[in-house]
Amino acid sequence: MKHILLGFCCLLGASAYAQPYTYTTAKVHSHNDYERAFPFWGAYNEGFGSIEADLHLVNDTLFVAHDKITHSAAKTFEALYLEPLVSCVRQNAGYPYADKQRNLQLLIDIKTDSTSTLASIVKAINRYPELVNAKNVKFVITGNRPAPAQYINYPAFIWFDGNVGQTYSTEALSKIALLSADFHRFTSWNGKGVIPEKEKAVLQSLIAQAHEQHKPIRFWASPDVVNAWYNLMKLDIDFLNTDNINELSSFLKELPKRSYKNDQPYETYDAKFVNDKAAKKVKNVILLIGDGTGLAQWYSGYTANHGKLNVFNMRSSGLSKTSSHDSYITDSAPGSTAFASGQKTNNRYVGVDHTGAPMKLLPDYFIERKIKTGLVSCGDLTDATPADFYGHVTERENSLGVLRGLYSSPVQLLMGAPSGKVKDSENAALNASGIRVTHAIDSVPSVTNERWVVMDKVAGLSMLQGRDKWLGQAFDKAVKVLSNNKEGFFLMVEGAQIDHGGHDTNLPYIATEVMDFDQVIGQAMKFADENGETLVIVTADHETGGLSLLDGDIKKGYVSGNFSSNDHSALPVPVFAYGPQSDRFTGVYENVEIFNKILAACGINIKK
Repeated sequence: MKHILLGFCCLLGASAYAQPYTYTTAKVHSHNDYERAFPFWGAYNEGFGSIEADLHLVNDTLFVAHDKITHSAAKTFEALYLEPLVSCVRQNAGYPYADKQRNLQLLIDIKTDSTSTLASIVKAINRYPELVNAKNVKFVITGNRPAPAQYINYPAFIWFDGNVGQTYSTEALSKIALLSADFHRFTSWNGKGVIPEKEKAVLQSLIAQAHEQHKPIRFWASPDVVNAWYNLMKLDIDFLNTDNINELSSFLKELPKRSYKNDQPYETYDAKFVNDKAAKKVKNVILLIGDGTGLAQWYSGYTANHGKLNVFNMRSSGLSKTSSHDSYITDSAPGSTAFASGQKTNNRYVGVDHTGAPMKLLPDYFIERKIKTGLVSCGDLTDATPADFYGHVTERENSLGVLRGLYSSPVQLLMGAPSGKVKDSENAALNASGIRVTHAIDSVPSVTNERWVVMDKVAGLSMLQGRDKWLGQAFDKAVKVLSNNKEGFFLMVEGAQIDHGGHDTNLPYIATEVMDFDQVIGQAMKFADENGETLVIVTADHETGGLSLLDGDIKKGYVSGNFSSNDHSALPVPVFAYGPQSDRFTGVYENVEIFNKILAACGINIKK
């Protein structure tokens, strides 16, 4: 489905998503910062809370370097760090950042004699009164340091880095800004998988001790990759130590959109498996299409719902290959056209073959046997997936052309969000043709032979925006209306906005949409058990976002991941089935086979 950027979702922060970690770049330490292409500024512009500079005192001048001394004036401590910092403090009225709540720690690693070098550091800082009096700025000495008993003798703007596990006097502790240690003193973990339990317990104990002393803690030489960042955040480390400032900054800035925690799981339906896999003719077919839903999307919903999904209770499953006629990676238009017609067509084509010729669609086959059709979507009702079952256009954005396909389509009921590209005059024309147009589900009577289009703005909202139970309510109404037809019905229900979340690379968006869609799947399974003649199929037209899940906790309903794209991928997608003849849908096959399997389950043989 097409990408709809919803500004509301972009404005939601970590708290709105029940984000389990509150880490920002304020909790990052730029290790060996002086080795960057742009010392100080690279980390500062990312809002880092701590920046490190190694210093050598040579002939009364403080040079920035790790080992080799460079006598270039451009490499002096003042030029690379103090002067840029004082310019920031001046610009921000005495604070390091415009955000007056954000702190900046300059960690100064002394490589030469502690006493003389520290004296020169104090002298250099004193040349800038703005730095001496700056708020939320700390100059923290590490590396070669004087004896802890001497800490109290240094100016108030000078702080010290303490050693993890060392005991300090009350006076010395009052001058310690943080505690640090070599990560590999306590664990050999390389950042892959999880930290061994015994080593993890040691780290947790050290962190707890530091926090009891009201001191932040940092481990240098810790693994510096995504999986390690997740594990260190779980430990509640105060500063993430990094040499990959851009990568870690991007990771943390995206974390609220890439993580979700659900505190209110729903109960799944207790499946009865009435006639499941039975070799009997199917009377009703419910096809549920989770737009953009690959296995990772399903598992994000499963994790967020504390280890439960209705769809995972289905016993028949397979894989659908999703390519279109003219592209390795499909879009929704040919994706669902394959389900509706049994033929692959070009990207952007709706209900037409690759030459542009209109095709006979599932509702057309069903009406020949007096089986009625309903279409429900929690998205634009002229968008590709619902359109593929009634429209015939070569450009999916031609919403007016799509909607006009209803005039010749046998679809009895169409429900979704109104298209902003269709004028009210067209709605009036639909009414004049005998197709009733309304804006509320409740306006449709449960018993009716009329054709209805429900254009409800609520359907276009995401779950995060408050759509609530609209899709489930629309499903119930559709089933009530269509069940009155004694020959049976075909109902397509689309979870449209799972795809939107993938395009927006927004995991909370995806997880909440998956859970809503899965609850409708539970309703469909319940109806199938009560009816005994209904086949339920769940699949997707494609996967969106290239989502991979990198962290999670099923018991807590927490999930976090990453996206390789903001568009569709070529991944095959799962197919699940429930009810009579559900075992037809096992195996790996082309998406067009779903069309063939549906008709075969209904005992409809066609010549193509």
